[in-house]
Amino acid sequence: MPITYTSGEQVEVYRFNWPITIGVPATALFLQAWLPRHLSFFAMLDLPLLVTIFFGISRRNPVSGLLTGSIIGVFQDALTSLPIGINGIAKTVVGYGASSLGVKLDVENAGARLLVTLVFCVAHKIVYFMVARGLVNLSMQWSWPHELWAAFINAIVGVFLFFALDRFKQRT
Repeated sequence: MPITYTSGEQVEVYRFNWPITIGVPATALFLQAWLPRHLSFFAMLDLPLLVTIFFGISRRNPVSGLLTGSIIGVFQDALTSLPIGINGIAKTVVGYGASSLGVKLDVENAGARLLVTLVFCVAHKIVYFMVARGLVNLSMQWSWPHELWAAFINAIVGVFLFFALDRFKQRT
């Protein structure tokens, strides 16, 4: 499970056609809003976050990752009863970080994807918690075991999701 450093010339940058760029996040948002209502286990998953990480790592453009994360996050907030912007801010940070890291590291194998997704899931929860508690003054409790377990579940699902979404990559 080697994570290798690559130079800017060695990094392959991918793009996606418009139906995939819009359809995959829309599907993730729909499933995120619908699945937990019917199957409570899916409340641990954050499909829009996984899509944000995938697009960020694949496109390898920090501005694109930042915009992808913010748009997905704001739409996710719009589907909840929480203030708009909490997921937007957290996913913006993750989208930017994933894009920036994608430029530096080769994250095309399963082990690297698992580790990167695990780290970004934890980072997302930390930023989300800080924004919700510090800026919005929501009463939330932090539980390391729960958050790490949820991040691990998301990372495992993310590896499979990333391999499924790899079929839609187009080299630039």
